[in-house]
Amino acid sequence: MRRADRGWLETPRCVLRRFTPGDRDWYRAYYADEVLTRHLGGVRTADQADELFQTRVLDYYDAHPGLGVWLTLDRHTGDALGFHLLNHIQGEAEIQIGYGLVRSAWGRGVATEVAVAVLRHGFRDLGLARIGGMASLGNAASLRVLEKVGLERRGERSFTHPAYAAAGPLAWFERDAGAWLAEDRPDRGCR
Repeated sequence: MRRADRGWLETPRCVLRRFTPGDRDWYRAYYADEVLTRHLGGVRTADQADELFQTRVLDYYDAHPGLGVWLTLDRHTGDALGFHLLNHIQGEAEIQIGYGLVRSAWGRGVATEVAVAVLRHGFRDLGLARIGGMASLGNAASLRVLEKVGLERRGERSFTHPAYAAAGPLAWFERDAGAWLAEDRPDRGCR
């Protein structure tokens, strides 16, 4: 087993690091999987995945310091477990938290553990006033994660950007920094 390279953010079980051009094949494979992408806009061709990887991942880091989409790694084995993000909703000014995980990481608390650390980064380190999150209405697992990490359900929203429009209304969650930080504790998000 190999230990994960130190990333910019660590949790008890995971490490987040920036994606690099060398991760393109992993990203393509993720977006080629129908099950993994069913709540993320669906399967993408290699060219579509490459375009998304370049614009929403690699180029985004420099355009929006502190924000991005990061590869989530098992801290002990170095295996890629998925990704977590803190970025602008496409076509909107609002900042969202989100994630996508490989099947072997489902049901293990990884999404929650890392999302709490990402929220902490957004509120404490970046000083964001509010962070939102969205999930497909039928995605029960993600609905639970967004609640467990301390976001509050605020109904449903539809977005006009093509990345979201076809999904129809999405469950909308958000939280102000002051309220979230007042409830934060060191063990929040850990199993």
